[in-house]
Amino acid sequence: MSEQLLEQARAWAAEDPDDATRAELEQVIAAASSGDAAASADLADRFSGTLEFGTAGLRGALGAGPNRMNRVVVIRAAAGLAAYLNANGAGPDDAVVIGYDARHNSDVFARDTAEVMTGAGLRALLLPGQLPTPLLAYAIRELGCVAGVMVTASHNPPQDNGYKVYLGDGSQIVPPADVEIAAQIAAVGALGDVPRGTPGEQLDGTIQTDYLAQVGRVVDDATDHDRADLRLVYTPLHGVGNSSVLRVLEAAGFAAPSVVSEQQDPDPEFSTVAFPNPEEPGAMDLAMALAHEVDADLVVANDPDADRCAAAVSGPHGWRMLRGDEVGALLGDHLLRSGKQGVYAASIVSSSLLGKLAAAAGQEYVETLTGFKWIGRLEGLAFGYEEALGYCVDPAHVKDKDGVSALLLLADIAAEAKASGRTLLDLLDDIAVRHGLHATDQLSARVSDLAEIGAAMERLRATPPTSLGGLAVERCDDLSLGSADLPPTDGLRYLLADGARVIVRPSGTEPKIKCYLEVVVPVETGPDVEAASAREAVDAARISAAGRLDALRNDIKAAAGI
Repeated sequence: MSEQLLEQARAWAAEDPDDATRAELEQVIAAASSGDAAASADLADRFSGTLEFGTAGLRGALGAGPNRMNRVVVIRAAAGLAAYLNANGAGPDDAVVIGYDARHNSDVFARDTAEVMTGAGLRALLLPGQLPTPLLAYAIRELGCVAGVMVTASHNPPQDNGYKVYLGDGSQIVPPADVEIAAQIAAVGALGDVPRGTPGEQLDGTIQTDYLAQVGRVVDDATDHDRADLRLVYTPLHGVGNSSVLRVLEAAGFAAPSVVSEQQDPDPEFSTVAFPNPEEPGAMDLAMALAHEVDADLVVANDPDADRCAAAVSGPHGWRMLRGDEVGALLGDHLLRSGKQGVYAASIVSSSLLGKLAAAAGQEYVETLTGFKWIGRLEGLAFGYEEALGYCVDPAHVKDKDGVSALLLLADIAAEAKASGRTLLDLLDDIAVRHGLHATDQLSARVSDLAEIGAAMERLRATPPTSLGGLAVERCDDLSLGSADLPPTDGLRYLLADGARVIVRPSGTEPKIKCYLEVVVPVETGPDVEAASAREAVDAARISAAGRLDALRNDIKAAAGI
């Protein structure tokens, strides 16, 4: 064990203000000093680098050391952010609003951030408790703040936490702000020299009430369908969405949903799921079992910080999750048919269907890089989404994905359909008849060594496939080179015959490589075809699409060696 590493670790422990992480690190140091190989490897990993601050802020496993999420790292990040704000003209009348979820230490990190902000001569406003991330994004502009900080790791595993930064426009940061903030963080000296001020101002419940009132405006008060007739099941997945969702549903006239009791209260251990992400296998099982039990019409869910919305419906083969692209199409189609004017946008890994819906309605469509830091800041945005269950239905007030407003609007669409004897699946069939069946899927490989991701991307660049799933590769875009429309990002996009598409990229938040697949199958119907025949034609297209997606999945998996 290197004496230099041991000295570095002892110095870290000496300035750590947290009793728990200091004791944790001292125990690892003692074990490593006595020759314990596992402890030595653990210590080396904790000090192998500094948790990198990027456009997603910070995110990592909780623990002591610069390569973990802890109070030392958070205090330095807050001091760097404060220095950046002051260098860009902020003053004593300017405020930073701070929110936090229910994860381990989220409240502690929020309080540390508030004290660093006031110590730097800024005002600090703390949200009143564990609340959804979109409420923080709303509060930034509603309260006229110069920045916002949300302490959350969203749907990451329970051992993680994170630190998400927004600037005064209410959007997540993008380059070059991330690099400039990171430089200020790197310039922070000894932790003891970081000024600490008062705890800041604790906001009362008015901000949540105002946010929920605004969310309620995404649905029309003058409706002719009975929302109370829709039977809903809801789960917040052990997160912070429960009270906000129940309040907004009640205010809009929905009957109280059946809530999954095992998941209704905040639980930082997320004890009923392997991963607290509604996209992960098993995460929605309890909700769908409850839906079967109560004969529900629709299952809706949020991820733990309630910025994403998931849904499940009953079909011919039982309950199934709607894909993010299906929910995006339902929301976008509804807003377009309602006459909402403006830009409709999706990330490059989302389905191409929204672009066709927007074009048919005479509205502009824009593709962005993955992440709401790009979607939310588009001028004139009317609606934006990404396939990973993120939807922005009210960008005038929340320039970020919002699982609460998306959930309310989707429930209203389902209630309106039910009043006409129809379902969300029927609405998706209608869209498929008009524009072809757009079927999407994802191949995701979790790795233990991040080098495996780079190796897979290099294999694809060195030996680009000429066909995938039996479809010719008509164009390959190396997204790392950038273009007139997109800044550079690590990814490869293959445009295939018949409108099919494959995109491969590393995950921005998890140790995964992801492959996004899409095929488009025309639905063969005549102009005067009856509904039953149209449904049969859509079913036939769906079967064809499933086969094509399987072939794509197998070929890209082989090509990438994952």
